[in-house]
Amino acid sequence: MQRIDLNNKTILVTGSPGFIGANLVIRLLKELKGGTVVSMDNMNDYYDPSLKEYRLSLVEKAAESSPVKHIFVRGSIGDKTLIDELFAKHHFDVVVNLAAQAGVRYSIDHPDVYIESNIIGFYNILEACRHNPVEHLVYASSSSVYGGNKKVPFSTEDKVDNPVSLYAATKKSDELLAHAYSKLYNIPSTGLRFFTVYGPAGRPDMFYYSATQKLVAGKTIQIFNYGDMRRDFTFVDDIVEGVYRVMQGAPEKKNGGDGLPIPPYAVYNIGGGQPENLLDYISTLQEELVRAGVLPEDYDFEGHRELVGMQAGDVPVTYADSEALERDYGFTPKIGIREGLRAFAEWYAEYYK
Repeated sequence: MQRIDLNNKTILVTGSPGFIGANLVIRLLKELKGGTVVSMDNMNDYYDPSLKEYRLSLVEKAAESSPVKHIFVRGSIGDKTLIDELFAKHHFDVVVNLAAQAGVRYSIDHPDVYIESNIIGFYNILEACRHNPVEHLVYASSSSVYGGNKKVPFSTEDKVDNPVSLYAATKKSDELLAHAYSKLYNIPSTGLRFFTVYGPAGRPDMFYYSATQKLVAGKTIQIFNYGDMRRDFTFVDDIVEGVYRVMQGAPEKKNGGDGLPIPPYAVYNIGGGQPENLLDYISTLQEELVRAGVLPEDYDFEGHRELVGMQAGDVPVTYADSEALERDYGFTPKIGIREGLRAFAEWYAEYYK
């Protein structure tokens, strides 16, 4: 592994002020002693853009007291001209591509958005890294690539040839594209398969957030597969810690016996490592919403639950084998759902006050 000191480097983070991107940029602004962080996002309206504006304000606040220069660019990774201009101007040392059209269910009705962002956008990033060599490209993949795999926990050694959603297919495509570019152009790249990320100021389309909004409005929440679902929920601070460590260690460039590059390429899982039953997760969420004063103590939770069948594109269980991440980077997620949902409930109470 090639160690990288991130201090005084020029770093691109796409998909900030998205949920993970904003938290990562704030971490970089707090940790690093100098350098430049360029963050970019198209600020689309897949969910309420005011939440992205709020996260951007947190990033800008962190930048005020940071020795690191922060530049925000409003634009899409699907815009090849913009990406090429940014790479030519800034000569990035490290690139973290978190920009993507997210969501499994949304992909069923809006396939074109996924091709534009997740395939063409990522291709633009790879081409820019090819023509403007970088020390490390880190990019977001997803646990959804495992599809309906029956073997748990999911290992990066498992076959992932049977996606059950277009979103999953685009993420698997990204891994294949990254491998090809690593082989052809010796670009050190690391893909990270994220497992159900949650936390304060998260994505409103994620279950914990949308369920909270429905309960607050007195609506009924639908619990899929009649509650027989298990998810490897991962708190956002754990995800950011994992990404931050991975940025600092790139796959090493080596040549094979034929004199050609062995692809400097790696893929890791980042998951909580402890799949939680969906009903237990919901009960914990409800307890923390009451504790934070978001919902009254006498709230009739049973009256606002509806058990329904499985949704198209969904899977009954996700469970990460993150041993490789622990072995290579000394990192294991540590924040359990009680602590994580408490942080979310307290933030929600404050934000919507």
